[in-house]
Amino acid sequence: MIETFSFVNLTATSIFHTLMTNKIVLTISLILFVMLSKFFLVKLINKKEKQNKRLKINMLGNAVTVFIFIGVFNIWAVEFQKFAISIAAFTVAIVIATREFIQCFIGFVYITSSRPFRIGDWIQVGEDYGEVHSTDWAKLTLLEVDIDAYEYTGKTLYLPNSKLITSSIKNLNFLKRYAMHHFTITRDSTVNPFVFLDQLYVKAYEYCADFNDVAIRYNQIIESRLDVNIAGPDPKIQVATSEIGDTQVLFTIFCPTDRAMAIEQSITADFMSFWFKQKRLMAT
Repeated sequence: MIETFSFVNLTATSIFHTLMTNKIVLTISLILFVMLSKFFLVKLINKKEKQNKRLKINMLGNAVTVFIFIGVFNIWAVEFQKFAISIAAFTVAIVIATREFIQCFIGFVYITSSRPFRIGDWIQVGEDYGEVHSTDWAKLTLLEVDIDAYEYTGKTLYLPNSKLITSSIKNLNFLKRYAMHHFTITRDSTVNPFVFLDQLYVKAYEYCADFNDVAIRYNQIIESRLDVNIAGPDPKIQVATSEIGDTQVLFTIFCPTDRAMAIEQSITADFMSFWFKQKRLMAT
């Protein structure tokens, strides 16, 4: 009986030792453990947290990725070393073949360390605009934004992190709430817009009256944080001419982004009304 128990105990110990020294088993166990931990932590965040859920889940995902990389590297360190030595002659070819992945990882390290933006910020990368949805070691995910209309397009952009190294990054987060909205109305030169320019100013101030106090405070916050003077919050109207001699009226309105297009349409309607009225008076 004792011999049987000893044999079973010895067998169990041998199996356990074999499993613990089997690097494939250790790697699978590590990944399963980390992914299960991530699953339960995500559930906990969704249940307990009321704000910044997406930010915390994204940070958790990045931490899990780094932890898995470190763990797998430690488990297979000896094999990696032997493998690296055995392919020393092909190092240049491997670097060239994996250049994009290396640049992506370097880009991930760059945005993690410098933090030029956060989850939820509006940014511009090259010619692409969008709200930062998530980041990982390979890519940046943006919810595309039509910067002219200040609204989501419904498209999702996946930008490789390597592009973050070679392209300029502009943080447009202030545009999420208020924007310096510019638009131009072009007409022929038969009517002098200076005749009704004061009326246009009255209309512009009228459309901006209900949020003027908030706009002033927000304008001051932006100037304080950026340490620069920016236009606004008062509306500005300028008259110019195009290359072919047409009259151009340029408007600059500091307003909430969700009302920019509505205000533009209202001012355009008023301009057309004044313009055609003046033209009828000139014809009589």
